Amino acid sequence: MDRIFQEIPEALRQAGVDGWLFYDHHRRDPLAYRVLGFEPAQQVTRRWYYLVRSDGSVEGLVHRIESHVLDPLPGPKAGYAGWELQKSELARMLGGLKRVAMQYSPLNAIPYVSMVDAGTVELVRSLGVEVVSSADLVQHFEARWTAEQFEMHLEAGRRVDRTRADAFRHAGEALAAGRRLTEFELQGFILDRFVERGLVTDHGPIVAVNANASNPHYGPERDWCSVIAPGDVLLLDMWAKLDRPRAVYYDITWMGYCGAVPRPEVERVFGVARAARMAGVEKACSGGVVHGFEVDDATRGVIAGAGLGEYFFHRTGHSIGEEVHGTGVNMDNLETRDSRRIVPGLCFSIEPGIYLPEFGVRSEVNVFMGADGGRVTGEEQERLVLV
Repeated sequence: MDRIFQEIPEALRQAGVDGWLFYDHHRRDPLAYRVLGFEPAQQVTRRWYYLVRSDGSVEGLVHRIESHVLDPLPGPKAGYAGWELQKSELARMLGGLKRVAMQYSPLNAIPYVSMVDAGTVELVRSLGVEVVSSADLVQHFEARWTAEQFEMHLEAGRRVDRTRADAFRHAGEALAAGRRLTEFELQGFILDRFVERGLVTDHGPIVAVNANASNPHYGPERDWCSVIAPGDVLLLDMWAKLDRPRAVYYDITWMGYCGAVPRPEVERVFGVARAARMAGVEKACSGGVVHGFEVDDATRGVIAGAGLGEYFFHRTGHSIGEEVHGTGVNMDNLETRDSRRIVPGLCFSIEPGIYLPEFGVRSEVNVFMGADGGRVTGEEQERLVLV
């Protein structure tokens, strides 16, 4: 915690911001607790504010019913009960400041940091203070990995990659033996391997064939799934992390074809997705200042150039952290225009997809941006797996 309160003021000065105003009500902003590195001393049913100024001074404002909620944090805490006192104390706290960062995004362009409600933003603005987005600050303090987290990611990757190979082999053995195997059963096989190998996941994985693979968020169910059969296109989307504190995710998608010779159209579409993935990796790792939307443009351009642009209808990639969808920059110029920079310490997916009515294809890798440049952290699929 001490390190955070030493680093935030310098980051504020570099950003030209006078302070970072944290705010929460009923634990609606998990980012505030993670960035500040504390658990509240009691339940949170009333509004609290905590200000870190660019000069290093800190101060809190709490409701008198929950006067100890910010006790783990340094600095004085004023109390309020009525709304008039809350407003006047907030005005006093912000006195002399011109610009403060909050968990807000103009036009909700980056919804992953839009945790503060519009009314609270209006309240702060009514006090003569400009509110700017904390998106880059959140990325700096919450999304960058430690060296230990990077090593845990690599180890999770080795275990997930092994499980992915086992799953394709298991499907191939079932096909060769004429044994019935459903998407749901293969999903269960993967989850059992995760448990055996010390991996945990929040949900999934996705096991999908043919048209099911054209639904990016498909999930097989026991009574609602397809049998894996010869001639099928098979998609495996797997994400997991080590069962350890502070562990971070590894997230991949690989494609298989159930047969000895893939259909030409399947080969062609996979080749386009692979080329788009490689273009995204190249752009992300090209050096200099690269923004998330530029990586999305690079992959989307390849798919559009092949005449398949209408079939790629999600962002190119997402930030990866302790949650599979993290709070750093996303590779996105479709769902949002993510103008955040890719900075050292971040990890993200690059996963272009092409979703035709008959079948879908997605090719996904993870990229970690180190101090000396970016790298793909696991195996890269170069050709369809023949199942």
